[in-house]
Amino acid sequence: MGEARRVSLRLAIVFLIASASFYQLRASDDDDEVFYESFDESFDGRWVVSEKDDYKGVWKHSKSEGHDDYGLLVSEKARKYAIVKELDEPVKLKDETIVLQFETRLQNGLECGGAYLKYLRPQDAGWIAKEFDNESPYSIMFGPDKCGVTNKVHFILKHKNPKSGEYVEHHVKYPPSVPSDKLSHVYTAILKPDNELRILIDGEEKKKANFLSSEDFEPPLIPAKTIPDPDDKKPEDWDERAKIPDPDAKKPEDWDEDAPMEIEDEDAVKPEGWMDDEPEEVDDPDAAKPEDWDDEEDGEWEAPKIENPKCVTAPGCGEWKRPTKRNPAYKGKWSAPLIDNPAYKGIWKPQEIPNPNHFELDTPDFEPIAAIGLEIWTMQDGILFDNILIAKDEKVAVTYRDTKWKPKFEVEKEKQKAEEADSSTDGLAGFQKKVFDLLYQVAEIPFLSGHRQKILDVIEKAEKQPNLTIGILVSIVVVIFTILLKIIFGGKKPVADVEPRPTPAAETSNKEESSSGEKAEEDDKETTTTAPKKRSQRREN
Repeated sequence: MGEARRVSLRLAIVFLIASASFYQLRASDDDDEVFYESFDESFDGRWVVSEKDDYKGVWKHSKSEGHDDYGLLVSEKARKYAIVKELDEPVKLKDETIVLQFETRLQNGLECGGAYLKYLRPQDAGWIAKEFDNESPYSIMFGPDKCGVTNKVHFILKHKNPKSGEYVEHHVKYPPSVPSDKLSHVYTAILKPDNELRILIDGEEKKKANFLSSEDFEPPLIPAKTIPDPDDKKPEDWDERAKIPDPDAKKPEDWDEDAPMEIEDEDAVKPEGWMDDEPEEVDDPDAAKPEDWDDEEDGEWEAPKIENPKCVTAPGCGEWKRPTKRNPAYKGKWSAPLIDNPAYKGIWKPQEIPNPNHFELDTPDFEPIAAIGLEIWTMQDGILFDNILIAKDEKVAVTYRDTKWKPKFEVEKEKQKAEEADSSTDGLAGFQKKVFDLLYQVAEIPFLSGHRQKILDVIEKAEKQPNLTIGILVSIVVVIFTILLKIIFGGKKPVADVEPRPTPAAETSNKEESSSGEKAEEDDKETTTTAPKKRSQRREN
């Protein structure tokens, strides 16, 4: 019995110690979590919507698309929004780690607008919740902003200069960009007591900076020791020209500034077979004056021009002119060569004077956070905010990312992959249809009439095996290219290697081929409904 009592006593002691440790740990976790808003319940009565006239955007308590999880929703396009939540007690940012974290989902994308949070100073700084607007004083601004060339996750510290008393906005340099998808993302800013700032997106570090480094913030928190003297003026005789024209240089006597850049090539010879009396273009014999053409209103009708068929096999038509070549005597406008300027004094700069606003700093003089506000302007609706957290321990933020954000993100990511796969399939089918439509149009081109049936057979075979679309397209392009080569090198010859003019028999053959092409084109016009012919450009406006 005594042994049993001792065992029971030991178990009771262990239980009491474990309970005390659990409650101590729970209390510690509660202490580390300064503020948390899940929006599981409506924000009415807990958050204050601005009553300022400019802020007409309607906030809604809404579910995130595809989830049962609620958030704070931007419900209208092209509006200004403002809403604020006062904390029970101001959060001091000095001497300890502070973590700022929140989720946002751009359900309809973000082309132009903000999705950031403002962490406001105490109200003795001069603001009222119902009048919350862009002028309300904040300590930190953090979150996505995108419009035009702007695409960044802001981090702005508003810091008071102890010398001037002015609050200055200090922007982190080279901030990360905003994710371009429509998934839920979590943004985290970790402020460390050693002046370190870390910015995380979805738990991954995207930016590390030091609050006191001039390389990380613009403008730097610590102003420069000296500044240019605003009263210093550049002397009138100050010469900033490093080089000047040589005053002793003279233009050479044989320098001809009027010589043209190009001259006629006197060695050029008119190619044999050049048809001087034939114009390059002639009136289209198939063109007809539109029935609704009014000569008084539209002017005299003229048939549109086409390439002269007689010029197709000739090296050229019309008046032959010698080509031009570069003029060896051309030198252009003469100018004196440059020499070092003996009076050069360098680029003038005002002298430096002590900066009256300079101060030294060991750590930023952060203003306390007394409220969290969303004050944005956006052209998109569908922006959802959720799980806003202020904590004193990074582990708390990690826990919320793992339990609140990550499960939603994984579901959205899988859905996105499925939609992209479906879209890719539909896109391929649409692309294939466009390819086949284009190939059928190619087969009807008049100069391919002799190969039309062969091309149609290939296209029909391709439609039965759509996976071969690219290969078939390449094959037909090769066929068409081969035909073009035959037409080019079997008809019109390069000027540098002009062959004798075709015999009368060949001319007859060419005419028959041309006639056949025109006939095919005419048949095509009869079977296809086309727009009226374009009217002559002579119509008066």
